[in-house]
Amino acid sequence: MESLGTAGSAACAYTWTVTDLTRRAVAARVPDLVSQPLMVVGRREPVTVLPGTTIGECLRSIQRTGTGDSVFVTDTEGHLVGVLTERDVFGRLVGPDVAAGVDVDASVDTIMNHNPRTLRLDQTVLDAVELMQASRYRNLPVVDGERHLVGVVRQVDILKFIAESFPQELLNLPPRPHQRMEQVEGG
Repeated sequence: MESLGTAGSAACAYTWTVTDLTRRAVAARVPDLVSQPLMVVGRREPVTVLPGTTIGECLRSIQRTGTGDSVFVTDTEGHLVGVLTERDVFGRLVGPDVAAGVDVDASVDTIMNHNPRTLRLDQTVLDAVELMQASRYRNLPVVDGERHLVGVVRQVDILKFIAESFPQELLNLPPRPHQRMEQVEGG
């Protein structure tokens, strides 16, 4: 066990032990978890609109669902053609195009991302994490081989998947790892 510095109390040693055990458990299982296909991660039903929908209606759709910050633009056959995120809108409000503002009556086609990065269900959880990290995405569209939108994977979905893979480690952590109980709780 490594030195804990000047604090050599039993509470600090206990904290280190909990932390060390959790790190070991995570390190042992993470390679297996991130190599899992994306289909094992829970996905959300995407908020979709058709091309030509107004930006205002897209924003109302986001507000109505309360599940994300993106609207996915699909054609009538369900093929993904673009994505509009809150960042796209806010970038117009506070970014370099402030003078232009956002015309909420304009078509979503005017500011959406026309070439969004996507994932397939057979790609790995690691692929999703890397894309989220590298591109700063919070919501990733998941498409099939014909580019039909089949779901959305959010950062929270991946975190939930990983957390659920460590039930013993997470459920057995004390509420405050530095705190020690004087006696065992319960009967």
